[in-house]
Amino acid sequence: MEATPPTPMRTDWRGTVSFGLVVLPVRLVAATEEHRGRFREMHSGCGGRIRHKRVCEVEGPQEEIPYGEVGRAVELPDGGLVPITDDDLARLPLPTKHTAQVLGFVPGADIDPISYGRAYYAAPDGPAADRPYVLLTEALAGTGYVGLCKIALRQRERLAVLRPRNGVIVVQTLLWRDEVREPGDLSPATPVTDRELQLAELLLSELTGIEMQKLDDEYGHALEQLVAAKIVGSEVPELPTPQPAVDLLAALEQSVQAARRSRE
Repeated sequence: MEATPPTPMRTDWRGTVSFGLVVLPVRLVAATEEHRGRFREMHSGCGGRIRHKRVCEVEGPQEEIPYGEVGRAVELPDGGLVPITDDDLARLPLPTKHTAQVLGFVPGADIDPISYGRAYYAAPDGPAADRPYVLLTEALAGTGYVGLCKIALRQRERLAVLRPRNGVIVVQTLLWRDEVREPGDLSPATPVTDRELQLAELLLSELTGIEMQKLDDEYGHALEQLVAAKIVGSEVPELPTPQPAVDLLAALEQSVQAARRSRE
């Protein structure tokens, strides 16, 4: 299966970042892209390809609506639709459409990673932005702070942090507080012994030093094997499922020994 080609870096947002009286013109480009196997929908009964049609509830399903005639609307409680055009959205009275006002700075460790959303690289937009851009980048790197701001992206206003990465400012969106679910009673109340905790901490220290750049996504290769096997009518061997240790203490001791041997 062919690898997905990288997506060209197009500008997703253009505006200014302001902190205090300093105004920094920037443009944002997506910092990440996902690579995944592309599946098609099919009718499991006959194997035919399933396609979706755009139809109108008023005119009926006989004729597909051209994409150019598809608009957007807000649905009212009674089911009525209020059309919203691109011009309407352009006139939306939202300051964060074009200005990301830094509300303040906090230590990066204060941001719970569960809140992190999509990341964008911020590039200086014009020569006049170069000096304040470098200044903010180096100040963030030197202090360990991140800037907290609000910004309107993809037709939504979000919280975001400004943080440095390899000399570049990253604008990373955050989930709102009510978008993060609490775990409830998922955590068990089972106690552990001091020896078990000591061995677990020792095992963690033995398993440090992972080289992240050498880790690869194996999903695409596994999907290729599955497709090739199905074409010729063979089976892909199933991998064994790891089973919980019966003796936790013994499993910890053996794991520490195996980790040490792997380093020799």
